[in-house]
Amino acid sequence: MLAAHVDAAQPDDPLAALRIGERPEPEPSEGWVVVDVEAASLNRHDLFSLAGVGLPASRMPMILGTDAAGSVDGRPVLVHAVIATPGWTGDETLDPKRSLLSELHQGTMAERVSVPRANLVARPAWLSAEAAACLPTAWLTAYRMLTHDSGLTDGATVLVQGASGGVASAAVALGRALGFRVWVTGRSEAKRAASLTQGADAAFEPGARLPERVDAVIETVGEATWAHSLRSLRPGGTIVCAGATSGFNPPAELNRVFFQQLRVIGSTMGTIGELEGLLQLLERTGIRPVIDRVLRLDDAAEGFRAMVEGTLQGKIVLVP
Repeated sequence: MLAAHVDAAQPDDPLAALRIGERPEPEPSEGWVVVDVEAASLNRHDLFSLAGVGLPASRMPMILGTDAAGSVDGRPVLVHAVIATPGWTGDETLDPKRSLLSELHQGTMAERVSVPRANLVARPAWLSAEAAACLPTAWLTAYRMLTHDSGLTDGATVLVQGASGGVASAAVALGRALGFRVWVTGRSEAKRAASLTQGADAAFEPGARLPERVDAVIETVGEATWAHSLRSLRPGGTIVCAGATSGFNPPAELNRVFFQQLRVIGSTMGTIGELEGLLQLLERTGIRPVIDRVLRLDDAAEGFRAMVEGTLQGKIVLVP
């Protein structure tokens, strides 16, 4: 079957590690099923895999992709990407041995993928496969950040840093749907304008002084925006951090953290129950993921290049 995969990592040039070609058909273990993939979406996680971050050579070749929408025996499904260890109960994101598809098990950027039957969610008729494929990583992460982690209540103000990426653009739309006032930062006038059309109440240049301090910051950029995030919070406010695309070692500024009694909350993915809650929110409000472009699987390099160059607005979807 056709798949996008990595055979050998290229830390200095991740795009050079991308391969599009034939890979073996999935052979499901007990309790697993084969999903006929209709759509998969790109995430930063896939770029990290191409660079060998979190994916050792011993696990390669590895098919990329954490997200998929498709069908099982003709039944439309959405795949929850977090794979818990057998016997784990409770919040699967807290399982210390959890993994995502494309880490221990082959990923979703293929014609077919094997997943645990327990990780299947029924895909409603009102949701296209392309839109559904955007949800399990980026949109679920943003949903958990805003609902489980932020402590925000209706009418609160949240700042989303770097709002053109997958998680950040999802946070803009979801924050608006949840009743928050949403401010964003964007590196270009075009990105800021796009965020406003997607529901942001105001858009600012990176590092800009805000009209007032905010209740929470959605942080996925890291080093480049961390100091601004801390300065932008009201006393007692919260940073929810789910990534660091610009670097993992920002200045801590602990004096500001304890003097202002700030909360720094780490967030990773979400539970299958939260994925179902996200679907309910989308049905209730009518919001849908912003899709930058839909590409054939054999044109995946174009999508990866756009992610590296930062020229996308929303999600990139691949269809086999």
